Amino acid sequence: MISEKMLRLAQNNSVIRAMFEEGNALAERFGRENVFDFSLGNPNFPAPPSLDGAVRAVLDDTLSTDVHGYMSNAGFLPVRRAVSENLNARFGSGYEPAGIIMSVGAAGALNVVLKTLLNPGDEILAFAPYFVEYGNYVANYDGVLKVVPPNPPSFLPDEKAFAALISDKTKAVIINTPNNPTGVIYGEKTLTAIADVLTQKQKEYGHPIYLISDEPYRELVYDGAAQPFSANFYENTLVCYSWSKSLSLPGERIGYIAVRPGAEDYALLLDAMSIATRVMGFVNAPALMQLAVARVLSEEPAISGYAENRKLLFEGLTALGYECVRPDGAFYLWVQAPGSDDKAFVAAAKKYNILFVPGTSFACPGYVRIAYCVSRDMIERSLTAFAALASDLGLRKA
Repeated sequence: MISEKMLRLAQNNSVIRAMFEEGNALAERFGRENVFDFSLGNPNFPAPPSLDGAVRAVLDDTLSTDVHGYMSNAGFLPVRRAVSENLNARFGSGYEPAGIIMSVGAAGALNVVLKTLLNPGDEILAFAPYFVEYGNYVANYDGVLKVVPPNPPSFLPDEKAFAALISDKTKAVIINTPNNPTGVIYGEKTLTAIADVLTQKQKEYGHPIYLISDEPYRELVYDGAAQPFSANFYENTLVCYSWSKSLSLPGERIGYIAVRPGAEDYALLLDAMSIATRVMGFVNAPALMQLAVARVLSEEPAISGYAENRKLLFEGLTALGYECVRPDGAFYLWVQAPGSDDKAFVAAAKKYNILFVPGTSFACPGYVRIAYCVSRDMIERSLTAFAALASDLGLRKA
């Protein structure tokens, strides 16, 4: 008999992944061109040619034993140095190479951080709506996820509700900006408010409370918007980053943890994270991809393509009567469910082979997430189906 913890996870499999698999089944039945799958944040845009060139260059320029062999659990030192220097140049920070831990994507980074921080019963706070896997990641280490309620229509954190949920058991707070699923950016005012609350609560309870900043969408911003660097606002910040979204590398599983110099227990954190990387079975981040991404740190994401998709889908859906939060970042559209029943909305959409994810999965019922990191052609073709769905739901055109 498998463990009770894994049995619960198996019985409550990710809705996002379930929708993705359902999309594959529908494609087999109706043809891929007749299925409009907006479920998974899987970038449709290819990785930049410079990345492919970097992989080839690494293989050509480096001895095979260096490319494919073991290294420090924290990663190749030259790669960590390149990442720290890139962050310092871009954000005016003071990272050291030793403060960078190369990770198996942002998910691996988050799990390493939580493994390092949590004792059973310790609490982690997250702001709803939040990425569905946070709850599972915290439960992996017998922690407790406490949820700050959503704050529509802005979906920015409610400072008072946030402060009220912090307790002596609070070990860390997770933020995700630009946000999955809303596309909302936490600006300077918001990050300052979060930092002020945490600074006050640290003094009140007499122990550090870390800010875990999950940043895979950091560079995906639109219309001149900017994502302030979260670690510049609060000393006890642990940044978790991935190139999965910015460089379209979700399957390569490559990212990093950046521990801000001056963070409490700095040296212990770094030692423990390196050990966590090993004992969790990762051992180290993929060697080839470490060496490759270090050569393309200045590469920009396919922002123009995402911006075109965002404009087409947002304007197309609002013209049909759907109520949408206009996203400033990431590549998701957060749409209010007609009648506030997100599960019914998802079920109705499936009749037209449209797949998106209910907001209930993000601890925010009444909305759905539509991922527009798909082909422009699919968005264009889907609008006819969205129009038929709008007619069925009795939506009035704007």
